[in-house]
Amino acid sequence: MKGSTQVFLSLLSASIPSPEWSFFDLHFFDLATFRIHAYALCILAGIILATIITSRRLTKRGAEPGVVLDIILWAVPLGIVGARIYHVLTHPGDYFFEGADLLRTLYIWEGGNAIFGSLLGGAVGAYIGCRLAGIRFWTFADAVAPALLVAQATGRLGNWFNKELFGLPTTLPWGLEIEPSNLAFPVGLPADTLFHPTFLYEIIWNLVGVAVILYLERKFRLRFGQSLGLYLIWYGLGRSFFESIRIDPSEIYFGIRTNVWAALAAIVLGLVIILVQRHRHPGLEPSPYVPGREWIAPDAGVEFDDSDSESDDNNTESPEAQATSTSASRL
Repeated sequence: MKGSTQVFLSLLSASIPSPEWSFFDLHFFDLATFRIHAYALCILAGIILATIITSRRLTKRGAEPGVVLDIILWAVPLGIVGARIYHVLTHPGDYFFEGADLLRTLYIWEGGNAIFGSLLGGAVGAYIGCRLAGIRFWTFADAVAPALLVAQATGRLGNWFNKELFGLPTTLPWGLEIEPSNLAFPVGLPADTLFHPTFLYEIIWNLVGVAVILYLERKFRLRFGQSLGLYLIWYGLGRSFFESIRIDPSEIYFGIRTNVWAALAAIVLGLVIILVQRHRHPGLEPSPYVPGREWIAPDAGVEFDDSDSESDDNNTESPEAQATSTSASRL
C-alpha cells in the first residue's frame, strides 16, 4: 500500500522515484543471515494470485476444488527452470567465455529469469500435471490465461524494486528516476535524466488484458485453448513494444532484440491455436476431465428408478408361480 501511494504521489510531482530498498536481511540468532528480495516476494505474490484465480475458474467449469495444486506443483518448478535456461541461452556472453565459472548458470539468486522461458517450462509442467490429475490440458490453459497476466503484472513490480529493465530517456511527467550510480544508467547522460517506466506500462497493459480476455471469453464462448491463444496475442503485442524501448543489453538478430522475436512468435502461436481449435472444436467442452477420469462431487445425488422398487414390493407371487410364469414367457 505504501509503495502504491508513493507511485501516485510521484506522478503528481512529475516523476516516479525508485524505491530506496530492494531487499532486507533476516538474522537468525546472529548465526546466519537470510536475504529476502522484494523481487522474489513480487513473484511469489503473483504465483499465489494466479493459483487462486485459476482454481476458481477451474471449479466453475466442474473441476474438483483444489485440483489446481496438483498441476502447479509441476508447472511452477519447471517454469522457474525454463525461465533460467531461456535467460542463460539468450545471454551467452554473460556465462560462456574463457575462464567463466559455468556454475554461475545455476545462480538464480543473482538474477536472470525470462518470462518466455517460464511460459515454455510452465507449459510442459502443466501438461504433466494435467495428465496426472486427469484434467484436459486445454481446459487448464483457458483457466490460467487471465491469471497469467495478473501474475506477470504483479511480478513486474519486482523490476521497479530492482531498478532494472527501464526504457529510453523521456521528458514525460511519469518518467522513472534512476540513480547515476546504477550500473544500467547510460554513460554520458545528465544525472537528472528520467526513463520510461516500462514496468508500469506492462502492468497496465496486462491488467487491461485481463478485462479483454474475460469479456471476449464470455462474448464468443472461448474454449479448448482459445483463451490461451488470446493471451498469447495480447501479451505478445504489448511485449513487442515494451521490449523495443528498453535499454538493457540483449542479443540482436537481424536488427531485432531476442525477446521481440519471442513476442512475435507468441502472437503467431496464439493465432494458430485460436484458428485450429475453433475449427476442430466448434462446440462447448463436455467436461474439464478427460474421459474416464471424471470427478463426482460428494453431494451429488444418485438417481433411482422408483418403479423398480415398487414392482419388487408388489411382486408377491410364490416361487412356483414365478417359475410357471417364466416358463410360459419362454414359449
